[in-house]
Amino acid sequence: MTAKQPQTRLDARYSDETATAIPWPQAEKLLSEAELFWISTVRPDGRPHVTPLPTVWSAGALHFCTGPEERKARNLALNPQVVLTTGTNTWDKGYDLVVEGEAVRITDETRLRELAAGWEAKYGSFWHFEVADACFRHGSGHAYVFSVAPRTVFGFGKGEPFSQTRWRFIMED
Repeated sequence: MTAKQPQTRLDARYSDETATAIPWPQAEKLLSEAELFWISTVRPDGRPHVTPLPTVWSAGALHFCTGPEERKARNLALNPQVVLTTGTNTWDKGYDLVVEGEAVRITDETRLRELAAGWEAKYGSFWHFEVADACFRHGSGHAYVFSVAPRTVFGFGKGEPFSQTRWRFIMED
């Protein structure tokens, strides 16, 4: 399945009269440039789990990595639905984004090498990964890599004008 361009809608209930929806390419640029996201997963008992992590935007999806024994990886094994958020911690300036989707593990080694190069290009040599056994390798550790193609993205413009935009992706065969 592939995603078309998203349906874009400004929610007038939460937006100033002068607000307009930002175009998807602008939101996509913000997703690509953001250095830190917060991922929300669900524990087996239903309690939420939230943790910060770096991501790489590539081929229309956010990508993140985690050790197979970390809480988020164990949560994803039971429930792949996630929310990833990024933005600023101010109420009156900046732009916040909330990405909803399903985390899918990437195991193709060619794709993993492309993503490893993306991590290093974005974050520097500290984030250099080798690829082996369908994982990222860093020192003696290894990490699973996941892709989250957005199902719905919410954007929150803060300051004049305040706005709330929703991008909904309709999947096609």
